[in-house]
Order: sequence, then structure tokens, then C-alpha cells
Amino acid sequence: MDTPPLAPPLPPLPPLPPPDDQGSDKLLAVLCHASLFLGVGFILPLIVFLVKRAESPFVAAHAKEVLNFHISLLIYFICAIPLIFILIGIPIFFGLALMAFICAIIAVVRASEGRLYYYPMTLRFIS
Repeated sequence: MDTPPLAPPLPPLPPLPPPDDQGSDKLLAVLCHASLFLGVGFILPLIVFLVKRAESPFVAAHAKEVLNFHISLLIYFICAIPLIFILIGIPIFFGLALMAFICAIIAVVRASEGRLYYYPMTLRFIS
């Protein structure tokens, strides 16, 4: 007996437009993903998105993905703060930090190849 699926399948993600100018577009995309390591976090992708969204769909797609990831991480960290008092929040903090670090490295590599990396566990606020 076949059981119905629990949830409908997700729609496919839209294809990424090719970069207009290979050098500067890829560099801006890589910088957006590397903003976590550069210490500018949310600010750099926001500025890049606001400036380049009309000029380059490639850079805008990368900046949107980074912004959504950073907003999601902020929400997850805020939700983990009360859990520190029952000690489960500490491993959650370390797990989130490790995930952010690894995902940012993968995203930088994919952006340098001209491909978009969809971060896991990301809530899509900016579309």
C-alpha cells in the first residue's frame, strides 16, 4: 500500500544568470560570501545588493543568498540564547558557528567557479 508523501516537493530553484563581467562580478560575489571572515558580516552583502541589483543579476543573486543566510543565522543564534541556561545552547552555538564557517568556505569556492551556493537551513526573506 502506497503512503502519500508528507509534504509536496519543493519547486526547483531558478537558474543563476551568468556573470556579465567575469572579473568584477565574480570578485564581488566572492567578497559577499567571504564577508563572514572579513568581519563585515551583514553590511558588505547589503551594500553590494543595493548597488548592483539593477546592474548584475549574478551579483544580486549571490548577495541575496548571503543576506538570507546571515539573517537566518542571527535568528538561530537569538533562539539559542535562552537554551544556554539549560546547557543545550552551548553546543548549538558551536554547531551553528561551525556550520556557518564551513558553508561560507564552500560558497566562496562555488562563487569563484561562477556557480551559486544555496546555504542550508536558510529562510528566504529577500527574494
